[in-house]
Amino acid sequence: MNTHVYIDAFNLYYGALRGTPYKWLDVKAMCQKILPRNQILKIHYCTARVSARPNDPGQPQRQQLYLRALKTIPELEITYGHFLTQRVRMLRTRPPAGGQSSYVEVFKTEEKGSDVNIASLLLADGFNNRFDVAVIVSNDSDLALPVQIVRNELQKPVGMINPHRNPSHTLRTSCSFYRSIRQGVLRSSQFPATLQDANGTFSKPPSW
Repeated sequence: MNTHVYIDAFNLYYGALRGTPYKWLDVKAMCQKILPRNQILKIHYCTARVSARPNDPGQPQRQQLYLRALKTIPELEITYGHFLTQRVRMLRTRPPAGGQSSYVEVFKTEEKGSDVNIASLLLADGFNNRFDVAVIVSNDSDLALPVQIVRNELQKPVGMINPHRNPSHTLRTSCSFYRSIRQGVLRSSQFPATLQDANGTFSKPPSW
């Protein structure tokens, strides 16, 4: 079954990779282990470029190394969204005593675009008959409608690989089949510590 995979990078990271030693993940190897009978023709990796933070100035460099590693996968294409930072007023969880304001002003940063990019790519590929089966690596319930369109209008199966411990009921019931990501699969789907591309040799970030 010719298969396209659509990966929400931040959903995958925060659901399955953060806090683990498996961040140097070969996503094609992972998908092939989870879907051994599928022929993976294309992997759409949807992400956004991160910025340095005072407590983690090396974050952009680590991401660039990882994106460089992903680009060694011939079937993979990266689509970028963006981060939106805005000043917002939010309600305190524990309002102070003495009549002080229950609200606090904070900077809120959100990754924007990955869910829309996945939905757009899924629908475009589906209507152009580029796959027999589609698989989304996400737990975002916002993807339920495009999944239903591909299944109902095009009669093509769409599966879900869930990076999180608890699946979205809305998304899971919209999909044709469901798979979870086990630690053993992450462990056995790592890139080699050192890789080579057209620009030379590079290595996994030391802190990973």
